[in-house]
Amino acid sequence: MKKKVLSVLMAGVMTSALLIGCGSSTPAAPAEEAPAEEAAAEEAPAEEAPAEEAAVEAPEINADATGEIKVWVADNVVEFTNQRVADFMEANPEFSGFTVTVEPVGEGDAASNMITDVEAGADIFAFAQDQIARLVSAGALEEVAPQNAEAVKAENDPGSVAAATVGDTLYAYPLTSDNGYFLYYDKSVVTDPSDLDKILADCEAAGKNFYMEINSGWYQTAFFFGTGCTLEYETDNEGNFTAANVDYASDKGLVAMKEIIKLASSPAFQNGSAAGEATNLAAIVDGTWDSGTVKELFGDNFACAKLPSFVGDDGNTYQLSGFGGFKLLGVKPQTDEDKLNACDALAAYLAGEETQIMRYETVGWGPSNLNAQQSEAVKADEALSALAEQLAFTIPQGQYPGDYWSLATGLGDDVIQGNLTADSSDEDIMKALQTFQDTCISYAK
Repeated sequence: MKKKVLSVLMAGVMTSALLIGCGSSTPAAPAEEAPAEEAAAEEAPAEEAPAEEAAVEAPEINADATGEIKVWVADNVVEFTNQRVADFMEANPEFSGFTVTVEPVGEGDAASNMITDVEAGADIFAFAQDQIARLVSAGALEEVAPQNAEAVKAENDPGSVAAATVGDTLYAYPLTSDNGYFLYYDKSVVTDPSDLDKILADCEAAGKNFYMEINSGWYQTAFFFGTGCTLEYETDNEGNFTAANVDYASDKGLVAMKEIIKLASSPAFQNGSAAGEATNLAAIVDGTWDSGTVKELFGDNFACAKLPSFVGDDGNTYQLSGFGGFKLLGVKPQTDEDKLNACDALAAYLAGEETQIMRYETVGWGPSNLNAQQSEAVKADEALSALAEQLAFTIPQGQYPGDYWSLATGLGDDVIQGNLTADSSDEDIMKALQTFQDTCISYAK
């Protein structure tokens, strides 16, 4: 199917234009958004320049086109989405023949429902980034055409664009960049939040605690991905794990594991990631969902930053990395060209700059759009600003076997319980990493 190029007139003060297109599909919670365990990009400038708008050419629209469009979004944004659909229809009367129904289907369930029955699924649906490979394999996502891909890449941050990409193909429109972790700290205690050793030294000198959950498969990756390790899985159409790429049992994995051991040996270290359960807190690796709690704890000394770097035992400096989480908006392949054009236009509108700003102001979702991230309201949100900076260093979380999370807990527990210490030999540490790696790979056999 050959896609047309659309021009979308945005309602309100701002007007945003985006080339909308696709080719044939290739078969093959911020209130408290927890790691997806339950269900390395180049450094970006501290402040991105506003993205340039894409030049567009309006196509001819069939004035008699009619149809029904079903949209799935999370329950807490149904009312908001209905209003934006109404705004879209008012601004784009050429699509008035289409009836849009918005239904509450959360990002965690949308992919499974789509894969179960693509035909009966939504025409436009929001989903978590870790489901994109399954959706593409099931033929449930229309790819973004090359003439549109450049606009999406230019207008959204690199992490969200990577999350919307499979191979070299862009398959979805980024909606948010707001699920990940970064550093909260008490600025009366921590003098340099960019260096892990200095943070620990400041905490130790003040008799305060530094919290990070090293026995969590979500937080633990900050060290391994930071040194360049890989931990990823491939899945088939049914979500079965068919291949694993893991290299923790390597020189770079050894550097990461030694740093975890070094961190755990500090008197200031406490294992954990929930600010509400922390005591004598001076710094914590946590997410936006705990922002209010940390603000109450630190008061005027509240501050946040991207994760610090550390000097490994090999003498090299590494930036802590980890998983990043994003919400994406997909369009289902259509046989009706007019309906496809309508779906494309509406999806672009719901993922556009103005809507992302309004969605942040309404429900607090952090924008992926670069211009939206530079809005006064979003820039004033210190936690989101720190997360945006950190997400430039993270890897979008894909799908992982349920057993991976308990396996990662065991690896961290070996450190917490003293089975692996600073006195452990490289051979003993490497043996633990090899066991971890072999077990991870076994999940895909």
